[in-house]
Amino acid sequence: MPLPSLIIAAGDRASMRFIEFFTANIRNANTRRSYAKACEEFLAWCSFAGLSSIAAVQPVHVATYIEQLARDHSAPTVKARLAAIRHLFDWLVVGQVVPVNAAASVRGPRHVVKKGKTPVLSPEEARRLLDSIDTGTDIGLRDRALIGLMVYTFARIGAALAMQVEDVFIQNRRLWVRLHEKGGKHHEMPCHHNLESYLHEYLDRTGIAGDPKSPLFRTIGRAGRGRSVGRISTTPMPQQDAHAMIRRRAAAAGIATLVGNHTFRATGITAYLKNGGVLENAAAMANHASTRTTQLYDRRRDEFTLDEVERIVLE
Repeated sequence: MPLPSLIIAAGDRASMRFIEFFTANIRNANTRRSYAKACEEFLAWCSFAGLSSIAAVQPVHVATYIEQLARDHSAPTVKARLAAIRHLFDWLVVGQVVPVNAAASVRGPRHVVKKGKTPVLSPEEARRLLDSIDTGTDIGLRDRALIGLMVYTFARIGAALAMQVEDVFIQNRRLWVRLHEKGGKHHEMPCHHNLESYLHEYLDRTGIAGDPKSPLFRTIGRAGRGRSVGRISTTPMPQQDAHAMIRRRAAAAGIATLVGNHTFRATGITAYLKNGGVLENAAAMANHASTRTTQLYDRRRDEFTLDEVERIVLE
């Protein structure tokens, strides 16, 4: 994004420090985009409010902005925006651009999460979705392998799409996958026998097994010189394409639930726990630092609640 006027007004040191905040300090691309949006909107608001420089921002300005933001946005969104602003000021304080963090004393809205909001499929719906995919084409093989990977390994979509062909490997006579998690960490998981079958078919029939350094999940080629429609390409599949694919596949399978990329992570965790899995093991498999995070994906109580609601008989 272009440098905000409040940053430019604070001088060259502030401008360079601001650029370094997004380039040298933040390594995750998704975090960078999120923080850039939050900081850009806050600084634009400050400029509109009449502030001439980032050095003129005071806690009262941040508090007023957060108060106004909370009128139209959810508590998690407001807290995330405040966190981005705090981190930016921390970085500017360390770089001696501003003397104090103007956002440090500002409190965000209270928000307690006891249950996740991610839509979850029942095991029967997930099975119907996977079985509905036509695997006579490259795109069908890819889509089944990607959805199966997220269900059977609890993989995040970002970790799945960052995989290379060599991240599917044999160990102890079983197929394993290596997921590329946040912060450059790798998380290895053995494959469920269904996933093993999906990945073998995808790799062998598309012909990408012999290219270990290439992306595992790719876009489908378009018409053009030397290219055939419907064949797998060499371009990594973007998250927005995966989201559109999942919505399209769910609709074709007759599933009314508004699914997203995270649905299959939650579906797999819930199915595992419902079949006698241990919460601590689920947390390790999902690469969660705490079981409290894993519990947000456990939607078994939804079934209990539905059963109890049906006891309300008005006859």
